Amino acid sequence: MELHPLQPFLPAGASILFLGSFPPPRQRWCMEFFYPNWINDFWRIQGLIHYNNKEAFVIPGEKRFDRERIVAFCEEHGLAFFDTAMAVNRLKDNASDAFLEIVQPTDIPALLEQLPLCVKLVTTGGKASEQVCHQFGISQEPSIGTSHTLHLENGRTLEWWRMPSTSRAYPLALEKKAEYYRKLWNTRKILATLV
Repeated sequence: MELHPLQPFLPAGASILFLGSFPPPRQRWCMEFFYPNWINDFWRIQGLIHYNNKEAFVIPGEKRFDRERIVAFCEEHGLAFFDTAMAVNRLKDNASDAFLEIVQPTDIPALLEQLPLCVKLVTTGGKASEQVCHQFGISQEPSIGTSHTLHLENGRTLEWWRMPSTSRAYPLALEKKAEYYRKLWNTRKILATLV
């Protein structure tokens, strides 16, 4: 059994919580943070959306993401991160969700209690979306790129967005994935202008 190697990243004032499934094996990491695999495109997508540059979070000349810049960006934009599994068994020695057995799921409602200003929950793949369905009693997850209203027991509601996996194993071009993820920011900007 493998325990989650990171603590939840929950900056004060976070309005968006990203949930993946579980980090890849440590030998695939290029930094100590979420989406650490050099060939995972999560940070390239964010660079493309926010800076029109997929290399914005890459350390020049190295195959590493710039953790300090990423953390500052996440704190500035109110982005929180964790995964839907606290402990897993890897049925094969790889990062594929297909061979990931969740032994101990994350208590997602308890995580959200620590984020009182969170208005969007974002799952970045199928395994994570299955866990949200299970924990909130939802029979069908939203289709990729769309949202569903989540009702918490305390009466709070938030948007659950189902996004495509940022793994290169998911067969969709980087620019197309970025189009889906851009929706999170476009709706946020629209809401901000209405307040």
